[in-house]
Amino acid sequence: MKTCRLQQLTKLDSFYQQLSVAFNFPVDFERDMDALWETLIVVEGPLELIWERPGLSRDALGEDYWMLLEILADAVAERDDFSFTLR
Repeated sequence: MKTCRLQQLTKLDSFYQQLSVAFNFPVDFERDMDALWETLIVVEGPLELIWERPGLSRDALGEDYWMLLEILADAVAERDDFSFTLR
């Protein structure tokens, strides 16, 4: 299982970086929300994402935080080998 623990996340670029390293995204992964979705549904799993202190991220990322949550929830619904937890 590939696990990503997001900790003290306050920048969108850091989100993309941490996920791409932990989940072995392709080196040509473009750091945007469309590419995130396209990659999450095809990358080899199983995948586990644990987002710690999401309130800190929510305050720092604003609207991007809510968009990321929507993408992640959709990926969980699409895949049976992807889990996502807010702690």
